[in-house]
Amino acid sequence: MRFATAPIILSSVLLLTACGDKPLHDLDARRNSPDEFLVLPSKPLEQPENYATLPTPTPGGSNITDRDPQAEAILALGGRPSSSGIPAGDGALVTAASRYGVQGDIRETLSAEDVKRRKRAGILANIKLFPVDRYAETYEREALDPYDVNTAYRRAGVPTPSAPPETN
Repeated sequence: MRFATAPIILSSVLLLTACGDKPLHDLDARRNSPDEFLVLPSKPLEQPENYATLPTPTPGGSNITDRDPQAEAILALGGRPSSSGIPAGDGALVTAASRYGVQGDIRETLSAEDVKRRKRAGILANIKLFPVDRYAETYEREALDPYDVNTAYRRAGVPTPSAPPETN
């Protein structure tokens, strides 16, 4: 009698633990450390040449040693952070990219569509006995096969770099 109830109890425990609500892309759920990308290092402190020329401190304002990630990214990409707006040389590119209109709430729309898609997958999609990559599983049909794309471009006459051999 004892041997007959053990598999039933074990299978019911496994079934209940598989029904947990996990995030879509669960890379490492055991990680309890702080997010290192939330910490923004400051510039090194420098002694000013003249203390009289320093700006008046403003509570909650910015410091000379504070970084500006957006300006640093513009500089890294070869732009000028002091300029505002779109440079005249990039006007045609921006016009071509936005020729069908720009939707302001695209992130919210995509998030809502993603939630609907995962709900349509049904309750059986949440039952997993082994850890799987939920993101790759959900969007498996939309993923491009790089070898098929490479072959299609080569047939069209587009020069492509060599690709590594396919592994089966």
